Amino acid sequence: MILTETDDLAACHALRRAVFIEEQGIAEAEEWDDLDGQAVHLLAREGDTPLGTARLFVEGPEGRIGRVCVAKPARGTGLGAALIREGCARLAAAGCTRILLGAQCYAIPFYEKLGFTAFGPDYDDAGIPHREMERRL
Repeated sequence: MILTETDDLAACHALRRAVFIEEQGIAEAEEWDDLDGQAVHLLAREGDTPLGTARLFVEGPEGRIGRVCVAKPARGTGLGAALIREGCARLAAAGCTRILLGAQCYAIPFYEKLGFTAFGPDYDDAGIPHREMERRL
């Protein structure tokens, strides 16, 4: 499997459509925003098949990881953790000292295993309960 930075937004969008819109029922208007052009996109592939993606933002000393998703056939393989580790490494290399993400509440234990700590109240994002999490570097 190859996990790299990509400009292939079509592959990233296809994964996000399958996971967020089709599986989780998020409205298209809530999934698509004007931030993709400002983000660094990670894409994991097996051969020509896209399996996972995430997008990264650097905001001064803080980085943000978002839109993390893994295709059904690749779930449980460690790919989600690999995406987060790669995102953290790239944000650290960009000088970030704190990494933030908005976790779906059911996924908080997954992110805690990767060094993130939840803070603040739960909030609704596209009809799904979320909570902010951080990892200090």
